[in-house]
Amino acid sequence: MFAGAAPAQTSGPQWQGAAFEGDRAALTRLAEAGARVIRVYRESDVWVLDAAQELGLKVVMGLWVGHPRHGFRLDDAAARKAQEADIRRFVSRYRSHPAIVAWGVGNEVETGEADPMPAWREVDRLAGVVKTLDPGRPTMMVVADTSLDRLKLLADCCANVDLLGINLYAGAVFDLPQRLRSAGITKPVVVSELGALGQWQAGRKPWGAPVELTSREKADFYRKALAALHAEPQVRGVFPFLWGAKQEQTATWHGLLLADGSLTEMTDALAEAWGRPPLHRAPTILGVGISADVFAPGARVSAGVDARSADDVRLSTEWSVRAEATDLRLGGDNEAAPARVDVPLLGSDNGQVSFLAPKQPGAYRLFITVRGAGGKAATANLPFRVRAP
Repeated sequence: MFAGAAPAQTSGPQWQGAAFEGDRAALTRLAEAGARVIRVYRESDVWVLDAAQELGLKVVMGLWVGHPRHGFRLDDAAARKAQEADIRRFVSRYRSHPAIVAWGVGNEVETGEADPMPAWREVDRLAGVVKTLDPGRPTMMVVADTSLDRLKLLADCCANVDLLGINLYAGAVFDLPQRLRSAGITKPVVVSELGALGQWQAGRKPWGAPVELTSREKADFYRKALAALHAEPQVRGVFPFLWGAKQEQTATWHGLLLADGSLTEMTDALAEAWGRPPLHRAPTILGVGISADVFAPGARVSAGVDARSADDVRLSTEWSVRAEATDLRLGGDNEAAPARVDVPLLGSDNGQVSFLAPKQPGAYRLFITVRGAGGKAATANLPFRVRAP
């Protein structure tokens, strides 16, 4: 800390909000749901600052740091100098913006590295640069939650980092306090991404397709996880992932919204936790099923969904078949969505569907979207395989 500088503020009420990627309409809905602070990832998200200020939101402003797995050379002094110059220019320009509550320096920069320390040392160095430019706001680094051994490395790492952001998924949320103690981490922690069961954690079909939770199962997870984390004094903030839509394994796996901006069972759960229970609730899926896992080309496929409306409104169900995703990336990198597959429809209503399996052998998913009041949605999907006799 520099003489005369105000200390970075790392205490106060726990931040409630979400990791955000979306448009102004999605940001408005996030504020209406009771969010107070949002996290964005990169400088191109800077438009949210003015919009957030108008909506009464604060922002953890992301500063993108190059990843070695994307080709950034940590041993390239010129590249590091150019990256630092970009960050200096950005922070100098926006450090007076009243919506910024903290600077997020990098996101999982260490992913894919056998030794994370060179990446973390560079993040710490850049955090120090940010602190010289804006000493009154805290800096946050964000790491993937991989192993206790890596967490232990962070206990004595990165003196320029005020807040340790950890991206957490599934059951790892519930033993976080114990693991922080075991690792010797004492600085304030932000759950920089809170996600339900990730595709890398999920059970798989025999042909390798991971099984996605239904929106009801995801909503139940968020209710329990937010309640557990709210009670932890070391946790400075929690950002469910992701208030927006995202293709990652599927179009619905991590997005809290649908691609058209529709709210879901998960967004209802967050609004409840944030003290803004919605007037009209999304439908809920009690169960889904398919007649078999493997079909011959052109065979009859039958599937069903048991969904209910809390508002006693008529539900509508959308059914679609897509090929299994093949453009799979690490660390949330952009993926291409698989094409929708036209299949001969034999019959459908709001509870069941029958169609002929694709003629081309391969892996597919049947996507189910149930809509209720105001277009709010519940989602599920069922992997299946077409195999020639």
